[in-house]
Amino acid sequence: MTQVLDGVRVLDFGRYIAGPCCGMMLADLGADVIRIEKIDGSEDRFTGPIGDGPEGEESVGSGYVHLNRNKRGLTLNPMKPEGRDIVKKLVATADVVIANLPNDTLTKMGLDYDSLCAIKPDIILTTVSAFSTTGPYKDRVGFDGVAAAMSGMMHLSGYEDEPMKAHTPWVDFGTASAATIGTLSAILHHRATGEGQRVEGSLLGTALLFNNAALIEQSMIQADRVGSGNRGQTSAPSDAFKCQDDEWLIVQVVGRPLYERWAKLMGEDYWLTDDKFKDDLARGDNGVEISARMQKWCGERTREDAIKALSEARIPTGHIYKPADTLKDPQVLGGDFLQDVEYPGTDKPAPVVKLHVRLSKTPASIRMRAPTLGEHTDDIMRDLGYDDGAIAELHEKRVI
Repeated sequence: MTQVLDGVRVLDFGRYIAGPCCGMMLADLGADVIRIEKIDGSEDRFTGPIGDGPEGEESVGSGYVHLNRNKRGLTLNPMKPEGRDIVKKLVATADVVIANLPNDTLTKMGLDYDSLCAIKPDIILTTVSAFSTTGPYKDRVGFDGVAAAMSGMMHLSGYEDEPMKAHTPWVDFGTASAATIGTLSAILHHRATGEGQRVEGSLLGTALLFNNAALIEQSMIQADRVGSGNRGQTSAPSDAFKCQDDEWLIVQVVGRPLYERWAKLMGEDYWLTDDKFKDDLARGDNGVEISARMQKWCGERTREDAIKALSEARIPTGHIYKPADTLKDPQVLGGDFLQDVEYPGTDKPAPVVKLHVRLSKTPASIRMRAPTLGEHTDDIMRDLGYDDGAIAELHEKRVI
């Protein structure tokens, strides 16, 4: 089946999450993505190990397995003269270069936009940085958690006396999605005009966008909110609740219609007649009282009975799962979200999540597993015109 990015070649110099995830999305949509990493493997290959990996690999990481499916693998040292020549030959064949590296590193590797344009004037360069390429922090390094903390999220998600981080790197994945949107836009522009351009994403920019409502509220009315844990602050009930069987669920009520359904379920007019619950903001301000009532209701029921009653009342609710529970949920299993993918050196297939957007005419797909270390190096080098003798010599010099 034809895919929307058939014929597009992407060089993925990404590392960790944001860059590789952008490359993964483009690969799922049909692009020929070449992952280019260090001779001995880049850091993200080994993070969160789930197996020994094949011969020659230290281990294989859980993130690597899902972020690098559908890619071909090339090991390369672009800091050596011969490596720099290989980069130039690769760029000449490419449509897009992805690099989430500091600006000075991009320049040293010859991956800055000016250097790439000297090789291929219509190239698209997609970069991801921690703080963007302007401003006083532009040369700082940073990870997902740093941007989340600076956006105000940790303060609001924690408690009054302790901020709390999110263990899921939502800033990285949000930035990857943004970089993918930007890259697709640049590809469309290129098809219309023949021009390339630079696409820039930043972790801080993503975190600020996702937390913008809280920032606007603070600027406009100086709400000065403090952390409230699981309890929402601008509506109620919006909280985590423990049920009779010691299992947990989440309830999120936003807006008058949902709140009226909840009050009806409670069977008490008080929640609808008292002015301190007159709107979402008032209910958020008095969320402790509303959560206490909801907790009493949940404590009298098993989780399954509570979810059944809430669902029948059309109130948003769901299980609070451990990862082991998530992997057994009938909707997760029956909703076509996962695909079992083998990787050498692991004991069983990995449940890899498919692209989180579905297209009816040009669907994304997982066509091949993530590459082993340097798996396609020799084939790619032959495509660039190197013979077997030259390839062997470059291996000996640890250029590839």
